[in-house]
Amino acid sequence: MLDGKLKRGFSNDRLTRRPEPRARKDERGFYLMSLSENTKVYFDDYYGFLEATYARAKAERAALDEKIAACPATSVETSAYYRARGVIVDLLMKTVSRFYTDGSNLGVVMTPWCFGTVMLEKIEIYRDRISRGEVNDVNIPEYPYYVTRYLDEIYKITLLELFDFPEQAFQMRWQYSELLKKYSKILGNITGSLNSVLGMIKNYNK
Repeated sequence: MLDGKLKRGFSNDRLTRRPEPRARKDERGFYLMSLSENTKVYFDDYYGFLEATYARAKAERAALDEKIAACPATSVETSAYYRARGVIVDLLMKTVSRFYTDGSNLGVVMTPWCFGTVMLEKIEIYRDRISRGEVNDVNIPEYPYYVTRYLDEIYKITLLELFDFPEQAFQMRWQYSELLKKYSKILGNITGSLNSVLGMIKNYNK
């Protein structure tokens, strides 16, 4: 369980009672084949990774709360640094919780490094929303300039720390991005073809 209360979306019991077409089983347990890396992703390993990541993020959140509370009001940049880390930690914990409990989409089950890439993109999108004033976040002061500046500087290294990843982990990022672009292009072509067929049918029935 996550945080002692949240249950796995795809537990071993559920996979046994309600088999998923993509889920297979060997002597180590249930697993999926990763589309991007063509490797086995074991459910137990994946959920264990999320649990360990969440525990580190939760400990970091508690430490940040203490540091922010003790930070003098005049230490604007120091406070902004702590708050920037808070943005990363909070978004990570929220995403881990959502992926951990999701039992409707096997797409949330992935390798740790792939999950890291997902988080990179989520933080970059969130950072842009902060800069446009679209986010109501307890970590963001009235003037978010310093927080967004520190976000740009520290989000990658902070994620590496929280994931307990080596530095080269995010060097694989381009593979996932290219894969998503490839599938988006394929889906776009399919949609275009279907629209053409529908158009022909409508013209024929007129």
